[in-house]
Amino acid sequence: MNPFSNFTKSELKLFDRLNTPKKIQDFLETIPPSLRDSSFSPKRVLEKRRANCIEGATLAAVILWYHGRKPLLLDLTSTENDLDHVAALFRQNGCWGAISKTNHAILRFREPVYTSIRELAMSYFHEYFLDNGKKTMRTFSKPFDLSKIKDKSWITTQKPIWHIGDKLDQSLHIKILTPKMVKNLRKADPIEIKAGKLKRWEKPRPLKK
Repeated sequence: MNPFSNFTKSELKLFDRLNTPKKIQDFLETIPPSLRDSSFSPKRVLEKRRANCIEGATLAAVILWYHGRKPLLLDLTSTENDLDHVAALFRQNGCWGAISKTNHAILRFREPVYTSIRELAMSYFHEYFLDNGKKTMRTFSKPFDLSKIKDKSWITTQKPIWHIGDKLDQSLHIKILTPKMVKNLRKADPIEIKAGKLKRWEKPRPLKK
């Protein structure tokens, strides 16, 4: 089955234009964040022009796949009082980079300058904190290959694709801290906390039904 067969001609023309990770990232910057807890397929994201981090990452991975790259996701997990984050991985000149959908000044695009997934994942560590400054990132996933999911209907379905997030959650994750390390973590400085509150979209429009 061609995983792209159910996209429209205009959607595939868009994919044709988004032929580099930089162009995909630039496109995601034009999409307002989702105002609700949703799990849209890549096609629904294109239709609704709204995306949270995993929706943006999944769409980015599918566009990379369209251009012959592997559709890989990276999951960053946090403590229970914070949210996880998902980005799309890509390799360029032997190094790793990441495409990331976020409304904030942190957890953003990563240039392909990292020699390992751990190195890339850890570049997010010092940005990953709560409003009180506590740093919360705890694990990162091995690259999660979306092409290995046999049923490809999730790519264009009109139904929510919560099962994709579930599979990602259940994939192998690597712990980054020992209990002693957690105990000795320094809080983010007030200026870092202030910078972290900057938003790309202050008041995104409500999502149309």
